[in-house]
Amino acid sequence: MSNNIVSRNNLQVFGEGKQAMLFAHGFGCDQNMWRFITPAFRDNYKIILFDYVGSGKSDLSAYNIERYGSLEGYAQDIIDICQFLSLKDIIFIGHSVSSVIGILASIKNPEYFQQLILIGPSPCYINDENYYGGFEKQDVEELIDVMEKNYLGWSSFFAPIVMQNEENPELTKELEESFCSTDPTIATQFAKVVFLTDNRQDLSKSTKPALILQCSDDLIAPVKVGEYVHKNMPKSTIKFMKAMGHCPHLSHPQETIDCIKEYLLTNKT
Repeated sequence: MSNNIVSRNNLQVFGEGKQAMLFAHGFGCDQNMWRFITPAFRDNYKIILFDYVGSGKSDLSAYNIERYGSLEGYAQDIIDICQFLSLKDIIFIGHSVSSVIGILASIKNPEYFQQLILIGPSPCYINDENYYGGFEKQDVEELIDVMEKNYLGWSSFFAPIVMQNEENPELTKELEESFCSTDPTIATQFAKVVFLTDNRQDLSKSTKPALILQCSDDLIAPVKVGEYVHKNMPKSTIKFMKAMGHCPHLSHPQETIDCIKEYLLTNKT
């Protein structure tokens, strides 16, 4: 079981502190996306990085469409890591879809979690009568259709929309390459799970203090979505960032670090 989890999720553990800080990457990304953030915390925390199955240097043979056909399967991966490392009271830092994955894991096994840091969370990407998620259902279906027919073309189209950082084209290029390095079949299946799942009803079940980091001009998780998460999630705090786009840990790492540190300093539990 132990070696299985280490290789399955390309598990990396380092840092000088006792309390664990677990970083969970977003869709189409891997643990390398946290490289600008972790140095600021490694002296005071135990840093835990991993790749979801199908991403980065994870074990592709561990992919099981039944398990990973819902976000609960990915949440179980996080629980498995916490169990394997005998963690408790961790600070969970999740980007994008990992925000919801972390919420699900914390509802199922609250003893592992102390606080949640949620970067660009969205419980539902599709608009309905009383909710603005940012996308019409037809838009999402077309997006997935393009992924299935031309994954590389989709990657080059979608990366600039996510990054929203024209002054740093190398970051957009990195994200595109990260998309391209992900197994296309697994990525497309993951996209269906991410964009077609509605987890709005889970927000109220969360019992842990949470910081929502909301970027400006985020086309993937717009401000209205962040405000919805804050309104419906008990014990949550929302911080509106100057950073634009959906990946502030890459495009605006210092602001991201400062927001996290400020929250942890003023919300000691």
